[in-house]
Amino acid sequence: MKEMLHGAILEGFGEARLAIRSQNYARAYHWLERTHILTQRRPLLHAKSHVFMLYVGIRTRDPREVVGQIPRVFAALLFSTIWVPSGNTGRARVSAFQVMPISQELRNLLSEE
Repeated sequence: MKEMLHGAILEGFGEARLAIRSQNYARAYHWLERTHILTQRRPLLHAKSHVFMLYVGIRTRDPREVVGQIPRVFAALLFSTIWVPSGNTGRARVSAFQVMPISQELRNLLSEE
């Protein structure tokens, strides 16, 4: 994995952790969605982003997020190397199959692959 992309992924998980600790769950989801896009082709990191979203769903008592994240954790492990919906933010409020636009910043990071 290229250095800039790897750094952005580490930053995303780190910022999400800080936001969770301070109970700023909207900020946590922002960082997790960004990190999800960057990790979609890496099964373990992709699953990790869904585990974090599951945890935030539990903390916020959001049944839709909790129920939606459980199958996504397993799907990330099984399908990340086969097919992923490009740009999908990973939240349960969007279809797991929906392709979404990717910001130029994230496209630049992903082009390092």
